[in-house]
Amino acid sequence: MKPVWETRRKRIFEIIEVGTRYDYASRIYDFFNAFCIILNLSVCTMYTFDNMQNAYGALLITLEETTVALFLVDYVLRVWTAKYLYPSVSQPRAILKYIFSFTGIVDLLSFLPHYLPFFFPAGAIAFRMFRIIRIFRLFRINAYYDALNVITEVIVSKKQQLFSSVFIIIMLMLGSSLCMYSLEHEAQPEVFANAFSGIWWAASTLLTVGYGDIYPVTILGKLFGIFIAFLGVGIVAIPTGIISAGFVDQYSRIKRMSEYGQESAIHFIKIHLTPHDSWVNHTISQLQLPDRVIVAAILRNHRLLVPRGNMTLQAGDDMVLGAESFHDDGEHIRLKEMVLQKNHPWIGQRIQELEISRQSIIVLVRRNKRVLIPNGNMILREADTVVLYTQTHVTDATEIEL
Repeated sequence: MKPVWETRRKRIFEIIEVGTRYDYASRIYDFFNAFCIILNLSVCTMYTFDNMQNAYGALLITLEETTVALFLVDYVLRVWTAKYLYPSVSQPRAILKYIFSFTGIVDLLSFLPHYLPFFFPAGAIAFRMFRIIRIFRLFRINAYYDALNVITEVIVSKKQQLFSSVFIIIMLMLGSSLCMYSLEHEAQPEVFANAFSGIWWAASTLLTVGYGDIYPVTILGKLFGIFIAFLGVGIVAIPTGIISAGFVDQYSRIKRMSEYGQESAIHFIKIHLTPHDSWVNHTISQLQLPDRVIVAAILRNHRLLVPRGNMTLQAGDDMVLGAESFHDDGEHIRLKEMVLQKNHPWIGQRIQELEISRQSIIVLVRRNKRVLIPNGNMILREADTVVLYTQTHVTDATEIEL
């Protein structure tokens, strides 16, 4: 058995990571962490206003110190549980892998600059500049919502095309700067003093900003500037088109997955175990399940568990069973379903007393949203839904084909 502290460490890891909707503790932590991130950034923004600083300065500082302390606690917990984040490597290697990851560096810089002035007072101003790193902590909110994750997936999937477009823009900026220097140096030696002095003009023109602080005065320079301005419209459209096409592809893929997902070759059913079921207090490996039938998941006390062979089933568990579809070209099984309306002759009778042919079998009875396995002593009631196999005609019955 695992030590108690190891079990608690794993549970803490489940809480601080993005949780499922069944794990309420993890979901609460997710929302609380997102709230602290937004609150901290809001406080830092409000503190820059003199009137807010004079009126609520003490409160804003307290809120900032509290949220930063929570970031510190969150970082320590993530370092302590890093072995579960990277289970394929050793614990020291997992800790180093988290610390030097992008999220680990952002988590560290979200609180470290706040405490460094206590140890190095001379660098307080420089450390304060590093607090802007906290804005990158907003990427943690990106992990909580699938809609925001689409942005990350699109950028990652199109990174090669985006890098290519950025490379083209940089090359055009350098080339246009050199050309403008050749055309404008004699007319404006103080403005276009060297080959790199036109970089700012090239950036503002190609990216369609156009501040107007640096501009050509010669005829050739103006003509070249017009050409670069037209070229800049198309250049900016390249990364915009790449990202737009990525969004279309991503949402089309999600839509296809949702449409094709209904044609899955695997079917799932959910079973609720009661104290009277024979599977209770047995391990999953002891269940004599048919071939191609698996235990996909277990819901216990609002927690979604991954089933393992040595897991013991308990009363109150909800089991999700998965089975592969069976396809053949043979004869299909046809069942019939009927609802026992008022004055139906079967109401009040035991199943074994019904006047039905030997080729007719009652498969199940659905009563008050419960599915019952019929036996000979079961008494049928009004509004029962009876599913039976029969080759004879049954009035007001709906045919079901399996």
